[in-house]
Amino acid sequence: MPMPSDLDLRKVRVLRELDQRGTVSAVAEALHLTPSAVSQQLTALARETGVRLLEPAGRRVRLTGAARVLLRHADQLFAQLERVHADLAAYQEGGTAEVRVTAFGSAITGLVLPAVRDLRERRPGLSLILRESELPEGHVGLVHGEMDIAIVIAAPNGPAGDDARFARVPLLADPLDVMLPADHPLARSRSIALTDLVDEAWVTGSVGACSHLTATACAAAGFAPKVVHRADEWTTVFGLVEAGLGISLVPRLVTARVGQMIPQRAGGVVIRELAGVPPQRHIAAYVRNGSEEAPHLAVVLDAFAAQAARVRTGRPMAAVAAGA
Repeated sequence: MPMPSDLDLRKVRVLRELDQRGTVSAVAEALHLTPSAVSQQLTALARETGVRLLEPAGRRVRLTGAARVLLRHADQLFAQLERVHADLAAYQEGGTAEVRVTAFGSAITGLVLPAVRDLRERRPGLSLILRESELPEGHVGLVHGEMDIAIVIAAPNGPAGDDARFARVPLLADPLDVMLPADHPLARSRSIALTDLVDEAWVTGSVGACSHLTATACAAAGFAPKVVHRADEWTTVFGLVEAGLGISLVPRLVTARVGQMIPQRAGGVVIRELAGVPPQRHIAAYVRNGSEEAPHLAVVLDAFAAQAARVRTGRPMAAVAAGA
């Protein structure tokens, strides 16, 4: 099926969003449009292509076979457009460039900022614009062209590994360790089995990958964690554990900087490895398919990968306490 010469790719993006999100209202929310505007764009796209793109499915609509053929061609076209931008960037290589990066908090402090220091020396003309975000906001900014690179944790609400819109660069399998009050009976253990923590009070986030990983890991160990406190800021989690109000699983990317994040007070916390294979956050960088060939993006992705390799050699901190 050839692409019509007057096809509006902005409307094709709307159709692709509908394929990803399932409902017109979800597309409208993601694209900051009204449902009526989304429907109008889809109707106009059907008129431009001369084929039926949607059919009723109960209270919803679903894509027709023709729509899926269109999207298959569109994915290739969008990737080719990104390669055009990459070639133009290569033509201008040696000049200044701006790279917009979105990432979750601990990835910014543990991966992005150390890489920025390296890039300042190697590519002084390169400027990084950073935005902190969680899923799904991170990859939505990528889809809309607002960001160039998104660093995200693999999660049900994130992009699938085979999503044709993106090129994926694996960065880090980030293990989780257990954080205990320094005076906890298990604080002197070198490693701790999850089954030893059945009766503990737990501190987890209200949402996010770590909360999901905690529940999944404990379920695999045969119990449901008794979550008493919920906090989404790591400094708050550390404070709750330090106060003896519970225990928590904490990613190693966070514990690498824990000494800078916790005020030096009496008491403190200890961080111990979990026995066996620990739960892990799988962290990857995503770019729009085809744009990974752009020199200014490739050098940033390489810097992120190099920093991730350095993080992989680290070990969890033995203790964080006053004077430790």
